[in-house]
Amino acid sequence: MLNLPNCPKCNSEYTYENGNLFVCPECAHEWTSESGNENGEDKKIIKDANGNILNDGDSVTVIKDLKVKGSSSSIKMGTKVKNIRLVDGDHDIDCKIDGFGAMKLKSEFVKKI
Repeated sequence: MLNLPNCPKCNSEYTYENGNLFVCPECAHEWTSESGNENGEDKKIIKDANGNILNDGDSVTVIKDLKVKGSSSSIKMGTKVKNIRLVDGDHDIDCKIDGFGAMKLKSEFVKKI
Protein backbone atom coordinates (compact mmCIF):
# COMPACT_ATOMS: atom_id res chain seq x y z
CA MET A 1 0.00 0.00 0.00
CA LEU A 2 1.20 3.52 -0.78
CA ASN A 3 2.24 5.82 2.02
CA LEU A 4 0.24 8.97 1.16
CA PRO A 5 0.68 12.19 3.19
CA ASN A 6 -2.03 13.45 5.52
CA CYS A 7 -4.03 16.47 4.41
CA PRO A 8 -2.11 19.68 5.29
CA LYS A 9 -5.38 21.53 5.92
CA CYS A 10 -7.38 19.15 8.17
CA ASN A 11 -4.77 16.42 8.86
CA SER A 12 -7.05 13.68 7.50
CA GLU A 13 -5.37 10.36 6.76
CA TYR A 14 -7.87 9.42 4.01
CA THR A 15 -6.13 11.21 1.13
CA TYR A 16 -5.82 9.86 -2.39
CA GLU A 17 -3.99 10.66 -5.61
CA ASN A 18 -5.74 12.16 -8.63
CA GLY A 19 -3.19 12.54 -11.42
CA ASN A 20 -0.37 14.69 -9.99
CA LEU A 21 -2.56 16.05 -7.16
CA PHE A 22 -3.32 14.76 -3.70
CA VAL A 23 -6.99 15.14 -2.68
CA CYS A 24 -8.64 15.10 0.73
CA PRO A 25 -12.21 13.70 0.61
CA GLU A 26 -13.11 15.24 3.98
CA CYS A 27 -12.33 18.92 3.32
CA ALA A 28 -11.90 18.80 -0.52
CA HIS A 29 -8.40 20.35 -0.29
CA GLU A 30 -6.11 19.64 -3.26
CA TRP A 31 -2.32 20.02 -3.28
CA THR A 32 0.79 18.82 -5.06
CA SER A 33 3.75 17.12 -3.48
CA GLU A 34 5.89 20.22 -4.17
CA SER A 35 3.58 22.55 -2.19
CA GLY A 36 4.79 21.40 1.19
CA ASN A 37 4.16 24.52 3.26
CA GLU A 38 4.95 24.15 6.95
CA ASN A 39 1.63 25.48 8.21
CA GLY A 40 -0.54 23.95 5.48
CA GLU A 41 -1.60 27.23 3.89
CA ASP A 42 -1.54 27.85 0.18
CA LYS A 43 0.32 31.11 -0.37
CA LYS A 44 -1.15 33.20 -3.17
CA ILE A 45 1.44 34.90 -5.36
CA ILE A 46 0.55 38.55 -5.94
CA LYS A 47 2.16 40.41 -8.84
CA ASP A 48 2.25 44.09 -9.76
CA ALA A 49 1.27 45.59 -13.13
CA ASN A 50 4.66 44.63 -14.63
CA GLY A 51 4.58 41.03 -13.37
CA ASN A 52 7.01 41.50 -10.46
CA ILE A 53 6.20 39.44 -7.37
CA LEU A 54 5.16 41.57 -4.39
CA ASN A 55 6.04 40.81 -0.77
CA ASP A 56 5.03 42.27 2.58
CA GLY A 57 7.03 45.43 3.31
CA ASP A 58 7.72 46.35 -0.33
CA SER A 59 7.41 49.90 -1.65
CA VAL A 60 5.24 50.53 -4.70
CA THR A 61 4.20 53.41 -6.97
CA VAL A 62 0.64 54.02 -8.19
CA ILE A 63 0.56 53.86 -12.02
CA LYS A 64 -2.72 55.71 -12.67
CA ASP A 65 -5.01 58.21 -10.95
CA LEU A 66 -7.36 56.34 -8.60
CA LYS A 67 -10.69 57.75 -7.46
CA VAL A 68 -11.39 57.33 -3.75
CA LYS A 69 -14.98 56.54 -2.80
CA GLY A 70 -16.42 59.03 -0.37
CA SER A 71 -13.79 61.65 -1.17
CA SER A 72 -13.63 64.43 -3.72
CA SER A 73 -9.89 63.94 -4.23
CA SER A 74 -8.03 61.09 -5.87
CA ILE A 75 -4.71 59.29 -5.47
CA LYS A 76 -2.47 60.70 -8.17
CA MET A 77 -0.28 58.70 -10.52
CA GLY A 78 3.27 58.43 -9.16
CA THR A 79 2.23 58.37 -5.48
CA LYS A 80 4.75 56.28 -3.55
CA VAL A 81 3.43 53.81 -1.00
CA LYS A 82 5.85 52.31 1.52
CA ASN A 83 5.59 49.17 3.64
CA ILE A 84 2.63 47.44 1.97
CA ARG A 85 0.90 44.41 3.48
CA LEU A 86 -0.57 41.68 1.26
CA VAL A 87 -4.07 40.43 2.13
CA ASP A 88 -6.67 38.11 0.60
CA GLY A 89 -9.56 39.55 -1.36
CA ASP A 90 -10.28 41.67 -4.40
CA HIS A 91 -8.13 44.54 -3.12
CA ASP A 92 -5.01 42.61 -2.21
CA ILE A 93 -2.75 45.40 -0.86
CA ASP A 94 -3.33 47.01 2.54
CA CYS A 95 -1.35 50.22 3.12
CA LYS A 96 -1.27 53.75 4.49
CA ILE A 97 -1.04 56.66 2.08
CA ASP A 98 0.05 60.11 3.27
CA GLY A 99 -2.92 62.47 3.13
CA PHE A 100 -5.48 59.64 2.80
CA GLY A 101 -4.79 57.21 5.65
CA ALA A 102 -5.43 53.47 5.53
CA MET A 103 -6.32 52.21 2.05
CA LYS A 104 -6.76 49.00 0.13
CA LEU A 105 -5.37 48.86 -3.40
CA LYS A 106 -5.48 46.39 -6.25
CA SER A 107 -2.08 45.08 -7.30
CA GLU A 108 -2.85 45.73 -10.95
CA PHE A 109 -2.64 49.51 -10.33
CA VAL A 110 0.84 49.57 -8.74
CA LYS A 111 4.40 48.82 -9.74
CA LYS A 112 7.24 47.74 -7.48
CA ILE A 113 9.99 50.30 -6.82
